[in-house]
Amino acid sequence: MNSKWFTRVGFTLFATFSIAASAATPKVAVTDLAYEERVSEYFRVVSASQKSSLRASGRESERESDYAYSRRSSGSVNARSESSYSSTEGTYSYIDRGEMRKFTADIKGGILKTGRFQLVQGRPFTDAKNNEKLYDIIGRIKKGMYPGADYVLFGTINSIEFRQEANPIDHTNTFSHTLSLELVGEFSLISTRNFTVKSSFSAMGAGQDVKMLTSQGGRVVLNRGKVVSEVSKSLGEDVARQLEEQLSGVYGGNEESGEKYPSPRQESPREEVIIFR
Repeated sequence: MNSKWFTRVGFTLFATFSIAASAATPKVAVTDLAYEERVSEYFRVVSASQKSSLRASGRESERESDYAYSRRSSGSVNARSESSYSSTEGTYSYIDRGEMRKFTADIKGGILKTGRFQLVQGRPFTDAKNNEKLYDIIGRIKKGMYPGADYVLFGTINSIEFRQEANPIDHTNTFSHTLSLELVGEFSLISTRNFTVKSSFSAMGAGQDVKMLTSQGGRVVLNRGKVVSEVSKSLGEDVARQLEEQLSGVYGGNEESGEKYPSPRQESPREEVIIFR
């Protein structure tokens, strides 16, 4: 046997298995986290105006004869002034919608660590005039905002809350200063082929920074960046974990619909190649 023939066959088999494995891996686009909140603002409007007018008129007549002389004059003045003042104050509210681009990097990283997906980059939502369409993910898919993706992971923020507290520690003169952040989001994995929802769940990220001071009145600077980083990492881990758990029952795909589902993580089969020299 020709040793070069066996080597060529081995490399051909390896390349074939590699291409097949790559083709079977679903491609996912991850959207930035959408948010919606009601914003209230105080307003005060003051209006003042003044209007005035002045009108004057005069008349004079003179008469003379051989016996008499007369002179007559008359006049009038008409003045008018108007002023107005008004003040209005109160609050008005509106719905603010947009996308937060701070937490998706760790979500993408967590998904990549599972080894079951490829990630593709979608286009961000930039239509500020029609921000009510932010949640129309089907419409965004139809517009081609996620080219090449088999699925879109659409996330929205339900709650995001910072807390800063200072609490005394019993039997000491020390105070515990804490800055914490919790973020809760809802996520849906949507097929770009038939727009069905393949997975849906809530995920949470949390982080905090704690410092101790011997007096409550001392100045303390808490690390906001550290807190945000911890929230981002824990959120990414929770999203990846729940995505794996929910998709574990549908591995293998659906031949009738043509859907591709992630395969369970397993070692690639090793092809033994014998080379004769």
